[in-house]
Amino acid sequence: MRARRMSTAVALLAIAALGAAACGSDDNKSASSSPPASAAATTAAPSTTSASSASPSTESGATGGSTAASAGGSTAAAGDAICDASKAPATLKPVKLQLQWFIQSQFAGYFAALDKGCYKEAGLDVQIVEGGVDIVPQTQLADGQVDFALAWVPKALTTREAGANIIDIAQIYQRSGTLQVSFKDKGITSAADFKGKKIGNWGFGNEYEIFAALAKNHLNPASDVTLLAQQFDMTGLLSGEIDAAEAMTYNEYAQVLEAKNPATGKLYTPDELNVVSYEKEGVGMLQDAIWADAGKLASDADYKALATAFVKASIKGWVYCRDNPESCRDIVVAKGSKLGASHQLWQMNEVNKLIWPAAGGIGHIDTDAWNRTVSIALGTPNADGDKIITKDPGTAAYTNDIVDAALTQLKAEGVDVNGSNFKPMTVTLTEGGS
Repeated sequence: MRARRMSTAVALLAIAALGAAACGSDDNKSASSSPPASAAATTAAPSTTSASSASPSTESGATGGSTAASAGGSTAAAGDAICDASKAPATLKPVKLQLQWFIQSQFAGYFAALDKGCYKEAGLDVQIVEGGVDIVPQTQLADGQVDFALAWVPKALTTREAGANIIDIAQIYQRSGTLQVSFKDKGITSAADFKGKKIGNWGFGNEYEIFAALAKNHLNPASDVTLLAQQFDMTGLLSGEIDAAEAMTYNEYAQVLEAKNPATGKLYTPDELNVVSYEKEGVGMLQDAIWADAGKLASDADYKALATAFVKASIKGWVYCRDNPESCRDIVVAKGSKLGASHQLWQMNEVNKLIWPAAGGIGHIDTDAWNRTVSIALGTPNADGDKIITKDPGTAAYTNDIVDAALTQLKAEGVDVNGSNFKPMTVTLTEGGS
């Protein structure tokens, strides 16, 4: 089986190396046994997309073989009216947003806000800066290179503990999407089964939940498992070099399902895989959030107003993607995604599941979820015995003031910020995600 999977892995690598991974780097404190090698595409300078040059959305773009059974929320026609760029003031305020990774549906809401005129309506000329392996978004923010950045909470907290004065102002993703994926013959159905196995991880701060699961199951990362540096794809799993590979629900998991099983000549199916969800294991930590400069937020009234306007417009983009996932897939593909249409629709659908429904309103930081993330980070040792963070950051590391102000305005405008009736789509993947 190991040899038979190799040919599929080679084909998949050609796709994945173009920017397939989910989360980006954080080289402030990597607990991986060794860092993954950079993909060739990451050597290029980050690209930017600006509100002033946003193209119309491609409503009739490629369908990529995907099918939708249902999508919650309002109709596409109603969704199109969510923003009105004609209301934009004569002069727009420039804003730079740093992504965690390459252009993909993980960030669809921001591209939708750009494409649909939400940022212009708010008086903002937003420039979206693409990420990459060597880019740490929260460091870009702390260094003043951008106005706002997207980052996972535990990664940002390590950077903050190292001296970066940054603050979480909107927790867009409410749940963790990190998985460990294996073939059924490995017998890995929970984190407790990691013992004696070869466990892949991307490093760069993406491995924190793996170490948290090991600690919860009293497994020593230095002796009870073999930790292997994993490329930002699934070739190690498909070749048999890795027993259980790290994956995101919205990305790498789909890459396996887009690959052919040489034994059957058909695409792999979920029935052939075991999936360990860190959210279900009880060690899921908060992920994609909007981070701001804490010093400026406290001292600069204009920056605070800018932050509120930016969060509000961004939420409108995410509401649009909830109600119009296929349109948002087309927007992302048109912006330059390296992966295909069916893969991006899968990603859009899975990302929506991490956001919606949002009981407290999209972006509102749930205190219990925040405290759980901090507690896990404080109690999780890596292979060297060091903890993710060494002290509780307290309430200075996050605020609901900005997002709650934005939510109040949106609710007054009749925008559904909870998505209580959200229903995910049914997406059919195609070979290679085309």
